[in-house]
Amino acid sequence: MTDIPFDARAHYVEMTRRKRMYGGIMLAVFVALMVSGFMLADARNAGGFWAGLPNIFGFPADVIADTAPKVDQLPGHLVAYFPALIETLNIAAASTIIGAALGFILSLLSTRGMARWPRLIPVFRRIMDVMRAVPEIVIALILIFVLGGGPVPAMIAIAFHTSGALGKLFSEVNENADLKPIEGLASVGATWGQRMWLGVVPQVAPNYFSYALLRFEINIRASAILGFVGAGGIGYELKNAMSWGQGRFDEAAAIFILLFLTIVVFDQISSHVRNRLAHEGAH
Repeated sequence: MTDIPFDARAHYVEMTRRKRMYGGIMLAVFVALMVSGFMLADARNAGGFWAGLPNIFGFPADVIADTAPKVDQLPGHLVAYFPALIETLNIAAASTIIGAALGFILSLLSTRGMARWPRLIPVFRRIMDVMRAVPEIVIALILIFVLGGGPVPAMIAIAFHTSGALGKLFSEVNENADLKPIEGLASVGATWGQRMWLGVVPQVAPNYFSYALLRFEINIRASAILGFVGAGGIGYELKNAMSWGQGRFDEAAAIFILLFLTIVVFDQISSHVRNRLAHEGAH
């Protein structure tokens, strides 16, 4: 009887030691990969990271120096670039709505107990994996080559990526849904669409909305970034202002201010709404 606790303790110590050893090995491999990747990237970079490190504050200093004498012109620049900001928000909103709708359908088709065709669940899951794996900028560059520059390629690219991301999140929410309402609706002859709409959506709608708001924040940033490759919006205006160099850095500063304020405002709004949804869901 006295040997059992001792053996269990020794086994626990051995497991802990082995776990720490494996963790140390994984950490060493990770550090080695990071260092080798950094050295390779630095070697292929045109300027070199260490050589350019002292100049890291050079661009902000130029922007401030160019903006300070023209600070009285900032309000006019803010007004002038506000329509481009609205275009960026429209791109983010449209892509979020389209992506959420498609992600909703994909999530239902890839959730056990809800899928219309259970055998195709792995297929729909791999489709979502591909949609998440392809970066928005790659899709946008291809679409710009086909469709030309403008907000449409950006909207399609972001919606495509959003569908895969939200589809994955929605499917995880679906896993926790109660299947009894679905079974009850099925017993009275409801169609698959009716079972999903009446039996699933009322349970998962708050979480869906919370994830969609979070994705909207991400899509605002993504739509601004895609403007640098000619996809329209305020990112395109920022690229033009920065390309002209000194003399127009005051316009770039105004665009930075607009982007910063927009992201802060929408972060606060969405965080407030998501907190309220979580609080109401807890009750």
